[in-house]
Amino acid sequence: MINEELIAVASQGGHAGVGRMLREFLLAGMIMAVGMSVAGAGTHLYQWLSRETAALRYDGATLLRTFGLLAVSFICGPYIILQMGWRQEVGGTITVSSALLSAFLGFGWSFITGLLVMSTYFAIFG
Repeated sequence: MINEELIAVASQGGHAGVGRMLREFLLAGMIMAVGMSVAGAGTHLYQWLSRETAALRYDGATLLRTFGLLAVSFICGPYIILQMGWRQEVGGTITVSSALLSAFLGFGWSFITGLLVMSTYFAIFG
């Protein structure tokens, strides 16, 4: 699909569509970067304040604690997923499949987190 657009633009002798697609690609990368940085900062802030390791869980002792852990899991999830993919196996090696899967899930999730953070920012500050 993208290749067909590039071929059509190249055959017309112009590069107007390429600039637009590049801008959209960079915007998506920026949204993922914002999401991942918020997830990383949130994870380290949570671990510093609560003095426990951040994990994807919902096993709180009270209902308020359960919803708090769900919120932490949603916001900090991309960073936690990336950390889970880089864990070493028994022999001290890292499996490529778990690293690739965690990167795919983590960066996809960070796009959603970045959209949430940036839309909140633009809704408040215009």
